[in-house]
Amino acid sequence: MAGIYIETYGCQMNEYDSELVKTILHENHHDLHGAEEDADVILLNTCAVRENAFNKIFSRVGNLKHLRRSHKVKVGILGCMAQNIKNKLLENPNIDFCVGPDNYRELPELIQKSLGKTKNESSTRLSKEETYSDVQPTREDSINAWIAIMRGCDNFCTFCVVPFTRGRERSRSVESIVSEATQAVKEGKKQVTLLGQNVNSYKNGEDDFCTLIEAVSEVKGLQRIRFTSPHPKDFPDHLLHLIAQKENICKQIHLPLQAGNTEVLTRMKRDYSREEFLHLAQKMRKLIPGVSLSTDIIVGFPGERDDQFEDTASLMEEVRFDSAYIFKYSPREGTYALKHYPDDVHEDEKKRRIIKLNEMQRKHTTESLSRMLGLECEVLVEREETHLSKEQCQGRTDQGTTVVIPQNGSLKCGDQVRVIIKDKTAHVLIGELIS
Repeated sequence: MAGIYIETYGCQMNEYDSELVKTILHENHHDLHGAEEDADVILLNTCAVRENAFNKIFSRVGNLKHLRRSHKVKVGILGCMAQNIKNKLLENPNIDFCVGPDNYRELPELIQKSLGKTKNESSTRLSKEETYSDVQPTREDSINAWIAIMRGCDNFCTFCVVPFTRGRERSRSVESIVSEATQAVKEGKKQVTLLGQNVNSYKNGEDDFCTLIEAVSEVKGLQRIRFTSPHPKDFPDHLLHLIAQKENICKQIHLPLQAGNTEVLTRMKRDYSREEFLHLAQKMRKLIPGVSLSTDIIVGFPGERDDQFEDTASLMEEVRFDSAYIFKYSPREGTYALKHYPDDVHEDEKKRRIIKLNEMQRKHTTESLSRMLGLECEVLVEREETHLSKEQCQGRTDQGTTVVIPQNGSLKCGDQVRVIIKDKTAHVLIGELIS
C-alpha cells in the first residue's frame, strides 16, 4: 500500500478532518509518513476562506514539482478548495485528484487510481447525512482534542463560502460526541474543543447545544471545555449561565462581529444589528465574571463607506475585545457577495482601515494583559519547553491567554498549576509557580 504525507491548512475543522483522514487511510492499510520525501502520495488539506489561503496552496503545489519528477509522487487536494474550485485545480498538471470534505471515505480508492496512472479524478459530492460519527480520529500528542459536533452551515453569510464547500448543517448525536470526549480523556487529553460553523445551532432531536455541552462537562477527568464558533444571532442566556456555573467550561468566547455598522451587517446577512451585538457582549461581561471575548472583523466589505467603517472602530472601543482577527475583504468563488456586490473599496483604503483596527486592538490586548498583573490563576501546561528556552514551559489560562512559567524539572504537558502573574510581553503573560 501507499505511503501518505498530509499537510493541513486553515481552521481547526481542517485539523480535525485530517485526523479523520488518517484513521480512514490507516484502516485501509496505508502508511502515514512524517516526511514528504518518503511518501508516494502527498495530501494537502485546504481552506477556501481567504485569498491568501488559495495562493499558499498553488505555491506549495509548485514547490512539489521536484518530487513529482524525481520520486513520481502523486498530489491530492482535500477540503474546501477541492470542493470550491475543483475544475481549476484539476487543470493544474501537478495535481492528480481532488476530494471534498464529505467524501473522505473514498480517498483510498482515489489514491489507488492515481497510483495506477489515472489522473484528474475527483469526489466532491455534498452530503446531507455524512458526519463521520463512526470514525475515531487519529490524534497527535497534545493535551487538546478537537471534536466536530456538526458539519456544514445554513447561515449563508454573503461573504462566506462554507455552505458551498461543507454543505448544509447536520449534527451528531449527544451520545456519539460524549463517547468521543470520553475516549479522548482515556488517551490522555485534558481539554476538548467542540467545533462547528455555528455551534449555537446544534440540534439533534430534542437536544440543543446547551444539552450537549452540559453532557460533555460531566465526562470524568475532563479539565477544560472550549467551543468555537458561536453566532451572535442565536446565543441563549442558558448557555451563558452554564459557562458561568460550570468550572470546566472555559470563560472564553469567540464572538465574530464582522462589522460594526447595521447596514453593512445586513448586506453581509449576519441577522443582528450593531445594538444587538453590543447588548450581547455587555450581557456576557455581566453574567460571566472575567470572561475573555475575541472576535473576527472584515474591513472593506463592498459598499462600506468610511463612516460605516468608523462604526466598527467605535464598537471595538466600546467592547474592548481581548483579541481580534482582522482581515481585508476578498471575494470568494460562489458567494452571494461576489455575484451581487462589486468589490469597490480601494485596496489602499482597505489597508488603511486594517492598520487602524490592528493598532486599536494592540492597545486593547495590552490593557487586557495588564489587568492580569499580580493575580493568581490556573494554568494548564501545553508545552514542556518554549521555542526560546528549555528552562521555561508554556500553558494557557481558563480565558485562553498564553502564560510562560519556569520549568522546575517536573512540569509536563497536562499538569494544571497555580501561578501568580508577574509580567507580560505584547501577547504573553509571565508567571511564577505558587508552591
